[in-house]
Amino acid sequence: MIRKSTATWHGTGRNGKGTLSTQSGVLSNASFGYRSRFEEGAGTNPEELLGAAHAGCFTMAVAFGLQLAGFTPTELQTEAAVSLVPDGDHFMVARSFLTLRARVPGISNDRFQEIAQDAERNCPISRALRTSIGLAATLEPETASASST
Repeated sequence: MIRKSTATWHGTGRNGKGTLSTQSGVLSNASFGYRSRFEEGAGTNPEELLGAAHAGCFTMAVAFGLQLAGFTPTELQTEAAVSLVPDGDHFMVARSFLTLRARVPGISNDRFQEIAQDAERNCPISRALRTSIGLAATLEPETASASST
C-alpha cells in the first residue's frame, strides 16, 4: 500500500509560498509558507500534518488494541504536540508528545495503559519516526521559462 502527497514551492524559503496536496484530495493545494510554519500565519505546515498523522494513527491503533482485548471505547481523543526546534543551521522535529483521553467501559487503568503503550510503540507513524529515510533527487534541465538559482 502506497499513499502519495505532493508539495510544490515557488520562491525563497522566507518569502516563497507552497501548496500541499494528497492523493485522496483531502488536501488540495493547501497553502503553507514561512509564516504558517515559524509564526502564526494562515495555512498549514509539515509539523502540524505530522501531528495529525501521528494522532490519527495512534488513536486507531489504540482502538484496534482495545477491540482485540474485548473492549469497545466510547471515545478516544488524542492530541499530538510536535516540537520543531533549531539544530545548528537547520531545524529538527525533536518530539511528538501524545496526550490520549479515553472513555472505555469496563477496563482497568493498568490494562488501558498497557494497550496505549503498545499502540505508541507500534503504530506505523510512531515507527516511522524511528526509522531511516530514503531519498531520490533529480535535477531537471532548465527550460526557457525557468530561472536559475
